[in-house]
Amino acid sequence: MLSGHRTWIFDKKPVIISSGTVGGPFEAKGNIPDDIDLLHDNIWLNQSSFEKANQIMMEEACQYAVKNSPIEKEQVKFFISGDLINQITPTSFAAKTMAIPYFGLFSACATSMESLALSAFIVNGDGADYILSGCSSHNAAAEKQFRYPTEYGGQKPPTAQWTVTGAGCALVAKEGNGPRITSATIGKVVDMGMSDPFNMGGAMAPAAVDTIETHLRERNVDASYYDLIITGDLGHIGHDTSLDLLQKRGIAVTEENYKDCGLTIYREGQPVLAGGSGAACSAVVVYGHFLKKMKRNELNRILVVATGSLHSPLSVQQKDSIPCIAHAVSIESGSDVQ
Repeated sequence: MLSGHRTWIFDKKPVIISSGTVGGPFEAKGNIPDDIDLLHDNIWLNQSSFEKANQIMMEEACQYAVKNSPIEKEQVKFFISGDLINQITPTSFAAKTMAIPYFGLFSACATSMESLALSAFIVNGDGADYILSGCSSHNAAAEKQFRYPTEYGGQKPPTAQWTVTGAGCALVAKEGNGPRITSATIGKVVDMGMSDPFNMGGAMAPAAVDTIETHLRERNVDASYYDLIITGDLGHIGHDTSLDLLQKRGIAVTEENYKDCGLTIYREGQPVLAGGSGAACSAVVVYGHFLKKMKRNELNRILVVATGSLHSPLSVQQKDSIPCIAHAVSIESGSDVQ
């Protein structure tokens, strides 16, 4: 099951039998609104705080994942998820509402694939029949915590990114119909000494490259094995940097088969500077847009590499550098699943 030092091979190939995705009004104006199950017309969601709105979106994504599946909520054994807020309180409060045994995770924007990898590991080892795996983020809540409240009107540099308001959840099962999870490569923390919280794409790019290179080597495949290699939220800066680094290391990826969720979710002209980010970025785009492409047989094999910047408001104030991580999960469909 363990291949090399960091890659799990799932011999039973757990299945993503359904998913649920939620977005806000800004996401509704983006590139993929038709691939999102529920779109809200305001960021408050009729709640008294942005953090409570974040909680509601996580609950809704879980509910849609169950609704879109052939099972009942009572059959779900575990809920594995996280978000960006201190002590992941939106997710923990959502877990209270869902009333499902709960693992809370924090891997920043890499949480989507960390939760999916752990869900597949547990299902593959007969630890559960069904697991809800997801994460969420909220633009205004993240701005208030990590940078400045939106109403402050602080100007951002062009390297900054726009946190996605949304949530995404996959229902992972031992058997059923849907794309299969075939492997996962667990990231290690990479810190290149960057300390600018307004350039997370540049900080995360080396972590993405490290995980991609390790995955391909430990699985003994080259980049052409996948129809797409998809990063979580590197944006323009991190995407271009990581593509250049991969090519310099002899890994044959091209613009055509190397995509980024932060460059997929928003359309050209939206004021997102370097692109989208946030824990929900990869969750919404993968569990909505790319899984639908797989179901339409437009894609057979994808490698999703969710990237996370593991800084906190306190670490930034103390002038620490930004540690980063990337977790990769391969999702495959069709008769040639290996």
